[in-house]
Amino acid sequence: MENGSRKLKLVEGDEPVRLFDLIHDRVRVAIEQVVREELDVALGAVTYQRVEVRHGYRNGSRCRMLAGPTGLLELTVPRATLFAADGKREWASKVLPRYQRRLPEINEALVAAYLSGATTRRIKGALRPLLKAAALSKSAVSRVVGTLKSAFDAWRKRPLSGLEVVYLYLDAIALRIRMAGKVVSATVLVAVAVLADGQKQLLSLEMCGSESAEAWKGFLEDLVARGLPAPLLCIIDGNPGLRRAAELVWPKTAVQRCAVHKLRYMQRKAPKHAQEEIADDFHKIVYAKDSKTAEAAREAFRRKWEKLCPSVVRSLDEGGDELLTFYRFPEQQWKTIRTTNVIERLNGEFRRRVKTQASLPTEDAAVVLLFSLVASGQIKLRKLDGFEKMAPMLVAAARVGRAA
Repeated sequence: MENGSRKLKLVEGDEPVRLFDLIHDRVRVAIEQVVREELDVALGAVTYQRVEVRHGYRNGSRCRMLAGPTGLLELTVPRATLFAADGKREWASKVLPRYQRRLPEINEALVAAYLSGATTRRIKGALRPLLKAAALSKSAVSRVVGTLKSAFDAWRKRPLSGLEVVYLYLDAIALRIRMAGKVVSATVLVAVAVLADGQKQLLSLEMCGSESAEAWKGFLEDLVARGLPAPLLCIIDGNPGLRRAAELVWPKTAVQRCAVHKLRYMQRKAPKHAQEEIADDFHKIVYAKDSKTAEAAREAFRRKWEKLCPSVVRSLDEGGDELLTFYRFPEQQWKTIRTTNVIERLNGEFRRRVKTQASLPTEDAAVVLLFSLVASGQIKLRKLDGFEKMAPMLVAAARVGRAA
């Protein structure tokens, strides 16, 4: 090897050979060898071996083209006929199944690239130098990516009766999607549950035209129809349609209004020079050491801002005691259950992966991609802080329920 070049000299002659080509050839040889050994086992004899019991016989070979991690492979694979109880049948390799044109690793890499934010056109172009004559068409890329939709369809119909849901986060994500020939802003309703062991789980996604009460009611009723038990607490934003729907579907479930959303609403009603001070005073309410201190901080907020920014105080009062529901639960969990940041993080991670696309091509593409990012582990849902307190809390809740 000269000057760090990736070229090697052959033993005979001076024609240089790329290291990549040598690896590519060894991959071809290895696959052919494995298939031949598989056939030896199926026949019960290697080539030209005489045995008392033979399960079939070889009858030549054929050429197969296979796209793999090193490019397009031209393989020579054996053919054989096996004896069967009802006659004879053609041998089929399990290592190299019939009609397979790509190694699974190619499809896995393709799906991973798609989940990282690459479009089907970019994936096709990126793989062209590698696959050469077996380059993927745009439709082939779409078919491979389409396997994600099959997984999503099964996921959104799965029963939920076996889940022990403690907390349920509900919020919506707005996406730019091409629908009916135009790029529009569409709404995806999202539900994330916290289970009894503290694990967070994405429960459902649904594309809707808006965040109306009817849309949210239908979304929640679908969860109930699939067996979801009523949670102890719903954490929601300030959408009035969602609040009405939650009360109709689970009238006995406690509700926590997201503190982050409420602060945004309040700041929108305040002059710019007062927004930072309003945020500081609001944080004294939602970051208080206990509910009694929080109530005192809320009264102090009202007295201070009632005349200066009355619309801000009206917005605070609109949230009512549902802004402070989290104080009734274990302190170690307050940080996580006073906001819908779990879903906000999903939204942020999703947008980061699709930021190179002005819009998503279809409705399905949006929800399937979001589901796949979570299902594949590319977006991880962290375990709830203070999950150790979950068991005694559930026992106490069950005791109260029996008494009622």
